[in-house]
Amino acid sequence: MTGIIKPNPKLYVMDNGQLSMDKNYMISMHNPASAENPNVPNELVKFPVYTVLIDHPDGKILFDTACNPESTGLNGRWGTATQSLFPLDMPEECYLHHRLEELGVRPEDIKYVVASHLHLDHAGCLELFTNATIIVHEDELNGALQTYARNTKEGAYIWGDIDAWIKNNLQWKTVRRTEDGLKLAEGIHLLNFGSGHAWGMLGLQINLPETGGIILASDAIYTAESYGPPVKPPGILYDSVGYNSTVERIRRIAQETNSDVWFGHDAAQFSKFRKSTEGYYE
Repeated sequence: MTGIIKPNPKLYVMDNGQLSMDKNYMISMHNPASAENPNVPNELVKFPVYTVLIDHPDGKILFDTACNPESTGLNGRWGTATQSLFPLDMPEECYLHHRLEELGVRPEDIKYVVASHLHLDHAGCLELFTNATIIVHEDELNGALQTYARNTKEGAYIWGDIDAWIKNNLQWKTVRRTEDGLKLAEGIHLLNFGSGHAWGMLGLQINLPETGGIILASDAIYTAESYGPPVKPPGILYDSVGYNSTVERIRRIAQETNSDVWFGHDAAQFSKFRKSTEGYYE
């Protein structure tokens, strides 16, 4: 009697629009003023926002949830200062629920949602996934809930998003500081990056039968320029020591597992990805 052959997992990269911000937020002090050039101009850079769906025989896994469709505008969830500092370009076809619809996937079909962290461009649509287990770093959830309790209306943690998570009674699984390497499915392991860019960062290490190893680093590493060497930390930073040690840890894991590192917001790298409208990785 032969065993049942399971289909290969499929990994889809979903394009969820673009954000812009001062490059100093992305690469801290990337172009400092000097005696010779005292008035260096600031630079507004565009960068991709994307999510990853892993259609696995053991259950569908979603990595991050992009921005909420109600983020911007006169009555948007984001404050006016946040909207001004981080202009969002997200056509309707880029909304996360539309990207999932294109793949024939409903929010209730998702088994796990891994929230790399809870910033506005990574956790905006968590409220949709009421059937899923939402996996997040314990320190990150604690910090986000404090911003909510303090009624903070500007910044990277969005009061309206958090309010919707609470009202929709999401099913949270928090990852403690000491936990690492949790296996979500065959070939998919959680990486606990700890504090750095945010209070608590998570990533995924994925081994696909044909594509090979992938590390989803999210904003633990914004871009190839951030990765270096040398490591170049972002301007949006909670823990500089943690950030640098995390980047070097990712570099080590990538070498040990022969994995490609997928950065959080690298426009050049993203342009080369096979998007969900074009196909998938397996």
